[in-house]
Amino acid sequence: MTKLAITGACGRMGTRLIALAKQDKDFTLVAAIDRPDSPQIAKDAGEVAGIGAIGLPITFDMRPTPDVLIDFTSPVATRHWLKTCRDRGIALLIGTTGLQPTDHAAIDQAAVDIPIIQAPNMSLGVNLLFKIAGEVAKILGNDYDIEIVEGHHRFKKDAPSGTAAGMAEAILKATGKTKDALIHGRHGDDVVRKPGDIGMHSLRIGDEVGRHTAYFAALGERLELTHVATNRDTFVHGALRAAKWLAGQKPGRYTVADVLGLS
Repeated sequence: MTKLAITGACGRMGTRLIALAKQDKDFTLVAAIDRPDSPQIAKDAGEVAGIGAIGLPITFDMRPTPDVLIDFTSPVATRHWLKTCRDRGIALLIGTTGLQPTDHAAIDQAAVDIPIIQAPNMSLGVNLLFKIAGEVAKILGNDYDIEIVEGHHRFKKDAPSGTAAGMAEAILKATGKTKDALIHGRHGDDVVRKPGDIGMHSLRIGDEVGRHTAYFAALGERLELTHVATNRDTFVHGALRAAKWLAGQKPGRYTVADVLGLS
């Protein structure tokens, strides 16, 4: 049985992680953690998650040592938990978005000592889409225009989404291009597409959970690869599956593609 700790326990992802992990007989939930100033500190994690009391209080620290920590918080908090997990030999699954190049360098360093999965999206379907989009881009080549369009709810702060960036990265890697090929939106009097450009566009609309489409278009046809998330539980199920897999791995930096056997 995998001993699991969850940070950001009072957030939208955190509460669903608690609820679904508690239903999974392969997990023992040993810590539910939130920021020190959270009004939920010391309350029962199950009651906060809406599943009834489970005998585990919300804390701001991690006293037990779990097998795996799942972190969906902020870059600042993730930096703290990365150091904590490295110091204590805890496997770490990072779902936090908005990480900077320095954060990725720190993750690489920590992965020398502990197993880590860091992914912009924990959905199994999305990670399969990354693989497919890269293969399609490589096969079709520069004769096909590529555009990536993502949509999320009106409250999302960052743009483009981490998932859209992940899709772009998969396409760049497969085609041997650099980030210079990415065009973030278009405006002006002369913005005619240049060969090899990859357009990136973000929609912020209502309560959209997540929609990502990669377009591959030539003169006469268009291929569209789309993933639609209808609720956040798809990310939770993916994170829990990845956490089970990660608990048995050697130190290293892994992806959800590794969990799915796609690497």
